[in-house]
Amino acid sequence: MSRHHELKFRVVTSLQRRIGNPVMKLLPFQTLLETTGRKSGLPRRTPVGGRRVGREFWIVSEYGEKSQYVRNIKADPRVRVRVKGRWHDGTAHLLVQDDARERLRSLPRLNSAAVRTVGTNLLTVRVDLTDG
Repeated sequence: MSRHHELKFRVVTSLQRRIGNPVMKLLPFQTLLETTGRKSGLPRRTPVGGRRVGREFWIVSEYGEKSQYVRNIKADPRVRVRVKGRWHDGTAHLLVQDDARERLRSLPRLNSAAVRTVGTNLLTVRVDLTDG
């Protein structure tokens, strides 16, 4: 990762962790991804922008394997996703071969624009939902 990308990563993730995520998690219809902390074993909830398509939920991580939730998925792919206020259990899959930029075209426009703007290493994540 270049020095510019590293600085961008540190600034954006710091703002997300301290300001954006705590506020977004409070919104009742904000989509959330819940992973299990790889070190703590505790539930970790991250606001995400994605889209449910049938029994799948699609998101694109702006920092790929550097994202905390992606690291948690690598340790334990069992997740929960809150969509429109309702929680769903699922199994997450990291799709390295998927064209993440192209995938963003099918996801919510505002979030996709933000991911394209701040992202440095895009990675597609598909969650196979195990409940209705």
